[in-house]
Amino acid sequence: METTKKTLKISFSTQKGGVGKSTMTTLMASILHYRLGYNVLVVDCDFPQHSLTNMRERDKSAIMQNEYHKKAAMKQFQSINKKAYPIIRCKAENALALALDYTNQSSVVPDVVFFDLPGTANTKGVLSTLKKMNFIFSPITADRLVLESTLGFTKAFIGLPQTDDSNAEQQMWLFWNQVDGREKTGLYDAFQSVIKELNLSIMNTRIMDSKRFRKETDDTGSYIFRSSLLPAEPQLLKAVKMDLFIEEFLKIVHL
Repeated sequence: METTKKTLKISFSTQKGGVGKSTMTTLMASILHYRLGYNVLVVDCDFPQHSLTNMRERDKSAIMQNEYHKKAAMKQFQSINKKAYPIIRCKAENALALALDYTNQSSVVPDVVFFDLPGTANTKGVLSTLKKMNFIFSPITADRLVLESTLGFTKAFIGLPQTDDSNAEQQMWLFWNQVDGREKTGLYDAFQSVIKELNLSIMNTRIMDSKRFRKETDDTGSYIFRSSLLPAEPQLLKAVKMDLFIEEFLKIVHL
């Protein structure tokens, strides 16, 4: 984006549903914006469900109705002295233009724009938007169908011809999500060697599975995990190794 400060365009993207792209977008956006001092913008172009826009509305009402969350929100917004990160709702084909308009008009230039895109590559605008990202992070699970679909798409996407406005320095990283601690590590090692053979980059940190990933502010009475208005609590991040993932993520994107 044409601003004096370089704004990173990042997408958690995958062609398989249910492996955590919207959840990861929310968790990372909230940690970066509320706890680590970065300014974040989220572009929700996951049409038609627009799950992040809808989550923000649910988060607002949940905070008003729950004393624990209300106190946490008041304390947070007083201490960080900035507003909640904006979530722009649009279709994939308009995502980049709207993000650029917002950035140019905003008094606060975002450090990171997260794009939450539809899970199907044939949706209009998805591939052209993905081609302009600085970084794409693709969650994978130890499920053969998920893996085959993601690896097939990743190889095909990398092989697409560069256009004038593609990002030639783009990096794509796979990462293990929803890892079952009881699963044999040999299974992951076997999949890992296939990924290395394909010459794809994979993160070292494996995020453990937890029921908390499926819970929002409105059904977590006395703790905070997945919320667009509050960051997940440190001990909960640690329990699923998200703390290590965040460290590795920051090194990769040079924040």
